Amino acid sequence: CRKNSKEAQSITATRLLLTLLSLFLFTQVFGLSSVAQVILGKGNSGQYLSINMAFGIGVTLGIYAAGGVSGAHLNAAVTITQCILGNISCRQLAAYIIGQFLGSFMAAAAVFALYYDAIYDFTQGNFTVSGPTATALIFSTYPAPNVSLQGAFFTEFMATIMLILGVLVIHDEKNNAAMKAVQPILSGVLVLGIGLGMGLNTGYAINPSRDLPPRIFTAIAGWGTDVFTADHSWWWVPVAAPILGCLAGVFIYKICIDFHNLPAHETEHEKEQEGTKTS
Repeated sequence: CRKNSKEAQSITATRLLLTLLSLFLFTQVFGLSSVAQVILGKGNSGQYLSINMAFGIGVTLGIYAAGGVSGAHLNAAVTITQCILGNISCRQLAAYIIGQFLGSFMAAAAVFALYYDAIYDFTQGNFTVSGPTATALIFSTYPAPNVSLQGAFFTEFMATIMLILGVLVIHDEKNNAAMKAVQPILSGVLVLGIGLGMGLNTGYAINPSRDLPPRIFTAIAGWGTDVFTADHSWWWVPVAAPILGCLAGVFIYKICIDFHNLPAHETEHEKEQEGTKTS
């Protein structure tokens, strides 16, 4: 029993570490540094498309890095949904969330260190959340000035529904699932597509672990509590809306697609029959 317990603890620690590294080295660093380059370069070192592409690349590499051991849990909303559905335990949930948040926080710190000189020059040492030299949006999302809080919430809710629907379509073995080697690439393309089509209003956070830890970092690093009070205390929307969106997306998928699929063994049997007929 003690041996099994130690092995289980080792697996949990490995999953946490791999999730942290995947976020720190791939997903967040790619994404946040691309935002920094566009803003600090004043449009001369990239455009909105480059941000979308960088986040897509980061997601792809993150899944390749951590998919084999941890299942590539890079999104707290998806992880919480998996726990509610009973697919992972509460202990696993805690390990994943800790790994995601630590990795995301460290990624924000790394990008801050990488671009500190450029940030200081751009702002003249005055770190602000809003205004012509605002730089807090390098690290976390903020709604567009013309979008209401309700509209911003609905945007994040809908964008996360599209995210989880896409993830389920890509991975559903009872449906027309993609080959495992291609799934990370398609997941990155999915994030790219959401950014291209649904990023105007809020910057498509669609992930509490992508948005909240860097926001905490900016509060510590010099931007202050404005990162939590700005835009009618917007900070809670990228946390709550993705979780609700994930749950709604799973419900929609089950009602519209999953309940109409054949069991996996029947699907495999039909494939074998089709192969026999073809032969």
